[in-house]
Amino acid sequence: MRLSTKGRYGLMAMFELALEYGNGPIPLRNIAEKQDLSDSYLEQLFSNLRKDGLINSVRGAQGGYFLADKPSCITVGQILRSLEGDLSPADCAGDESVDCIKEDNCATKLVLIKIKDSIDDVIDSITLEDMIKDLERLKMNK
Repeated sequence: MRLSTKGRYGLMAMFELALEYGNGPIPLRNIAEKQDLSDSYLEQLFSNLRKDGLINSVRGAQGGYFLADKPSCITVGQILRSLEGDLSPADCAGDESVDCIKEDNCATKLVLIKIKDSIDDVIDSITLEDMIKDLERLKMNK
């Protein structure tokens, strides 16, 4: 599995919102500056994240974006699926798998499904709060 810039940048931006959780709406340009990302590109990503209920926004001079839930309730999997779609390593192993004429005797499909399940288990077990704690541990070990 290889993430596109959508998934990577979106995760970075959501992490920034998690760091600022409880501080009110954060302007998009602040998020972009802190993570060294393009604010116009982030705006596109935030459209998906907002549509999927992961973030909320407030318009106006004091406006910006904020998490729709606590960092402990938002998983990496939710973020990546919002931005990337299905994360299956192949079409036949996806949630909406396609029919294959070799499906009855295909050991490859079984391997691909195991890979997908392993990826899902990992990304669904990591929350934004876990990422914050990991950063704190990294800083303490320096």
